[in-house]
Amino acid sequence: MADEALPTCQKTVSVLWPAFLTAGLATILFFTAFDPDVLLQETRFADTSRLGAYSVGFFLFWLLTTTSCAMTCFFRKPCAPK
Repeated sequence: MADEALPTCQKTVSVLWPAFLTAGLATILFFTAFDPDVLLQETRFADTSRLGAYSVGFFLFWLLTTTSCAMTCFFRKPCAPK
Protein backbone atom coordinates (compact mmCIF):
# COMPACT_ATOMS: atom_id res chain seq x y z
CA MET A 1 0.00 0.00 0.00
CA ALA A 2 1.44 3.38 -0.97
CA ASP A 3 2.07 5.88 1.81
CA GLU A 4 0.02 8.51 -0.03
CA ALA A 5 -3.07 6.27 0.20
CA LEU A 6 -3.08 6.36 4.00
CA PRO A 7 -5.51 8.78 5.64
CA THR A 8 -4.01 11.84 7.31
CA CYS A 9 -5.34 10.72 10.70
CA GLN A 10 -3.52 7.40 10.41
CA LYS A 11 -0.28 9.13 9.39
CA THR A 12 -0.57 11.49 12.37
CA VAL A 13 -1.26 8.70 14.85
CA SER A 14 1.61 6.64 13.44
CA VAL A 15 3.92 9.50 14.47
CA LEU A 16 2.33 10.58 17.76
CA TRP A 17 1.65 7.17 19.34
CA PRO A 18 5.23 5.79 19.28
CA ALA A 19 6.47 9.25 20.32
CA PHE A 20 4.04 9.22 23.28
CA LEU A 21 5.21 5.79 24.43
CA THR A 22 8.88 6.72 24.05
CA ALA A 23 8.35 10.02 25.89
CA GLY A 24 6.71 8.16 28.76
CA LEU A 25 9.64 5.78 29.03
CA ALA A 26 12.17 8.63 28.75
CA THR A 27 10.36 10.57 31.48
CA ILE A 28 10.39 7.57 33.79
CA LEU A 29 14.08 6.89 33.22
CA PHE A 30 15.15 10.55 33.43
CA PHE A 31 13.28 11.34 36.63
CA THR A 32 14.37 8.08 38.21
CA ALA A 33 17.95 9.31 37.87
CA PHE A 34 17.39 13.04 38.52
CA ASP A 35 15.29 14.72 41.20
CA PRO A 36 13.38 17.72 39.79
CA ASP A 37 13.79 19.65 43.06
CA VAL A 38 17.57 19.38 42.82
CA LEU A 39 17.61 20.17 39.08
CA LEU A 40 15.54 23.32 39.48
CA GLN A 41 17.08 24.47 42.78
CA GLU A 42 19.32 27.20 41.31
CA THR A 43 16.98 28.38 38.55
CA ARG A 44 14.11 30.83 38.33
CA PHE A 45 11.79 27.80 38.29
CA ALA A 46 12.77 26.70 41.81
CA ASP A 47 9.19 27.08 43.06
CA THR A 48 7.84 24.62 40.45
CA SER A 49 6.18 21.57 41.98
CA ARG A 50 7.40 18.05 41.26
CA LEU A 51 4.24 17.32 39.27
CA GLY A 52 4.81 20.46 37.21
CA ALA A 53 8.41 19.43 36.49
CA TYR A 54 7.30 15.92 35.52
CA SER A 55 4.63 17.34 33.20
CA VAL A 56 6.97 19.79 31.50
CA GLY A 57 9.61 17.07 31.18
CA PHE A 58 7.12 14.68 29.61
CA PHE A 59 5.92 17.22 27.06
CA LEU A 60 9.50 18.17 26.16
CA PHE A 61 10.39 14.51 25.66
CA TRP A 62 7.21 14.08 23.62
CA LEU A 63 8.15 17.05 21.43
CA LEU A 64 11.64 15.64 20.92
CA THR A 65 10.45 12.14 20.04
CA THR A 66 7.60 13.45 17.84
CA THR A 67 10.15 15.42 15.85
CA SER A 68 12.32 12.34 15.52
CA CYS A 69 9.41 10.14 14.39
CA ALA A 70 8.18 12.76 11.92
CA MET A 71 11.64 13.14 10.42
CA THR A 72 11.87 9.37 10.05
CA CYS A 73 8.57 9.31 8.16
CA PHE A 74 9.63 12.24 6.00
CA PHE A 75 13.04 10.81 5.07
CA ARG A 76 11.77 7.33 4.27
CA LYS A 77 9.98 8.66 1.18
CA PRO A 78 11.89 7.92 -2.02
CA CYS A 79 13.66 10.77 -3.76
CA ALA A 80 12.19 12.19 -6.95
CA PRO A 81 13.66 10.55 -10.06
CA LYS A 82 16.06 12.66 -12.09
